[in-house]
Order: sequence, then C-alpha cells, then structure tokens
Amino acid sequence: MSRTTTQRGSALPAHAPRTSRRRLIAAALVLPLLLGGAAACGGDDSDDGKIELNVFWWGAEARAGLTEKALALYESKHPGVTFKKTWQANQGYFDKLATLTAGGNAPDLFQIDDNYIAEYASRNVTLDLTPYKEDGRLDVSKFPESLWKYGVVDGKLAGVAFGENTQGLVYNKTLLEKFKLPEPKTGQTWAEHIAWAENVTKVTKTPGTQDPSGSYQAFWVWLRQQGKDLYNGKELGFTAQDVTAWFELWKGARDRGATPTADVIHEGNATDISKQLVVTGKAGTSWVWANQMPELKKNTKDELGVVAFPGDPSAQWARASMYLSVFRGSKHKDTAVDVANFLANDPEAGKILGTDRGLPSNLDIRKQVADTVTDPAMKQSIAVEAELVPKFGPAPAVPLPGHSKVKTELVKAAEEAQYGRQTPAEAGAAYFAAAKSAIGQG
Repeated sequence: MSRTTTQRGSALPAHAPRTSRRRLIAAALVLPLLLGGAAACGGDDSDDGKIELNVFWWGAEARAGLTEKALALYESKHPGVTFKKTWQANQGYFDKLATLTAGGNAPDLFQIDDNYIAEYASRNVTLDLTPYKEDGRLDVSKFPESLWKYGVVDGKLAGVAFGENTQGLVYNKTLLEKFKLPEPKTGQTWAEHIAWAENVTKVTKTPGTQDPSGSYQAFWVWLRQQGKDLYNGKELGFTAQDVTAWFELWKGARDRGATPTADVIHEGNATDISKQLVVTGKAGTSWVWANQMPELKKNTKDELGVVAFPGDPSAQWARASMYLSVFRGSKHKDTAVDVANFLANDPEAGKILGTDRGLPSNLDIRKQVADTVTDPAMKQSIAVEAELVPKFGPAPAVPLPGHSKVKTELVKAAEEAQYGRQTPAEAGAAYFAAAKSAIGQG
C-alpha cells in the first residue's frame, strides 16, 4: 500500500477547480482515444496465469485499512489475483488520477465521484459496464434503481455506485428539547421550514437555520420540486429567474431573522464538516449529506436529528456518494469488474467495509450492516435513508463536466446577495452566466 499524504479524507470531497487540473484531465482524456481498438478489446490473459490489479482510492487511514481487508478477502477467494493498492487523502486525488491516466499508468480500478465521472466517461476513459450489468457479471439488482442509474453517462454505465447518500437537514435536538420546540419533519414546505426557523430564533436566540442559498444540494432539490433540474442534457436546467427566486426566498428568511447574519453564514459555507453551524452552536440546522451525521456528532455534545430537505421528498434520489470505475484500457478489465461486483455485493466484504463510503448500495447488505451498527448517529443516517428510499424520485443525469465550478460559483453569488452587495436579481444573473461558462455553454 502507498499513500501521498496522511490528511483525513471524507466520503464527499470538495475539489477546488484549478487550471493545472483541467490541463492534466484534458491530457488524460486523450489517451484512450490514442489507444483505439486495443484499449477496447484487452483481455485478462497474463504470461504466468496471475493477475495484478492496480487499485486507487481516496480516504483516510481507517478507510484504507477497511479497503485492504476487503481486497485481501477477494485474494483469498481468487488465489491468482493480487492487488497493487494506492490511496491518498482527497486533496490532490484527482490531480494524481489525471497524471496517472495521462502517463499511461491509469489504475485498473479507481474511485471517482460525480464531479468528474462525466468528464472521464465522455472521453472513454471509463469502461462501459452496461454489458456486464446485462449478463449478470455486475449485479445491481439489489441496488435502488435511481442509485445505479446515477452512474449512467450518455447511455453508458461509467461506474458502479460504491455507497449511497442523500441530502439531509441536520438539526439540534438538544436545543429544541430545552425550549420545548417541535422538531422539523420530512414533508414540510420551504415556507413552513422558514417559519419554523423564525420561531426558533425568537424563542432560543439562536438563528433557526443556516441559510442554504449557496448550497448546490439544496438548490438542486428545490429546482426538482419546481419541475426543473440542475442540468438538462448538455445545458443548464434552470434560468437566471430561477436563481433569482431562490435567492429572494432566502433574503426573505434573513430579513425575518430565521437565519444568521452574513458573516456567520459564510462560516457555514465552509466545506469543513467540523465547522457546520449546527455543531458550532451558531444555527439550529445545517444542510449536509445524511451520511455526514457521525462526523457532525463528533464535534458536538448535543444530540442531533436528521430529516429530508423541505418540500416533496421525491425530489431527492439515491445518490452515489462515490463510484468504482474501470479503466477502459485495462488489460484485466473482466477481473476489475469482478472485484467491483465483489466489493458491492459480497456479504463478508460488506461487513468489512461497513458505512465508511456511505450506506451499502446493495439493500440486503445494507440491512445486514444496519443490524450491527452501534453508532447512534449512523443509525439515524440509516433510518432516514430507509424512510426515504420508497419516496425517492428518479435519478437526475450525472452532473456535466465543470460541475465543481458550478458549485463554487453558487457560493460566490449567494454571498454577494447575503452581504447585500448585489440584489437577488443581480446575483442570480451573475451566477447563471458563471454557471453557463463553467460547463462551456457561453
């Protein structure tokens, strides 16, 4: 095993866009085109009958240990297969992946997320897993349908979901119980949530809710509830007027005192989960991913709860917290797919991996893991996902290349409105233009 850093990794990394990264990815994406037909038809033959697969992932030391154990289990059941294992923290992971791919040293099997899967898939870096799904070598029959479909790019299955997640509104139960206030409920409207938060502020003197106008997760769910989406084909799925309406909704909430002031909202816009306002005591809620509950709980003595985002919960979907993808030019692609299938569907492997990457994609294994989980916060995450699975709507299209910048530009525009430097309409127009540019639309 090797690694490049000891920084702690998370299930949902944030990747700041960089020009150098884009150049590396561009170079990486050219390689499969140069490989041509040879890349598409490589087999699993080797001179000595043994196969070594290169596996690359991001994460902390704990994840590395669990992954190593699961891969060792595969080796014990397939004596001819060994692994070259490489991992590092999320910082710089995609720079390294692009460098490896551009240099002709792409890993056979690698972890990827929805910031980059479309970028790699659109240039045929990732193997289309559809034939493996169709003939049963890759079994997604126990996955929620919207979960495995969230790996489809341009009609090709570019990755197998390696954990499920969904949006979660986390709230401070201890604060609410102290003042005998009601807890938020799944299915409340956005107006009801803001009114609830306004009352929390009045009674507790703690701002009721973090302002999520810079949260792409919240904006995305809200758009889907309006019959729209973040993306529509190769274009944005919303208008500048939609962004304006979203920013106006939260200006109204700020004006009513339902949220903190702009400086405090800015603190909550930080991606570090340990600084979310629900755990620093500066707001009654934070807008996060449901599987981040255990990390949040580590940073507060208060009891926390989690529900779906406001509005119709069918706007949410079973989101892949990350994927396992196979390099299209791998000499051992069949074995690499078999390993991905094993990690997703083998009960013993599922027991080892647990919930480190989100809830197990296979619902049978998820139940098995849920029955053994002792962490109260993770039990809450599992419970809210279990409640929402029957209510989930169809998965949206995987985000377009440029998604990382689409996300960061929303934070910038939202803060212009939050600080009052721009009106909601001005900030909405600026964001729409920036988002179009990020995906190469204008």
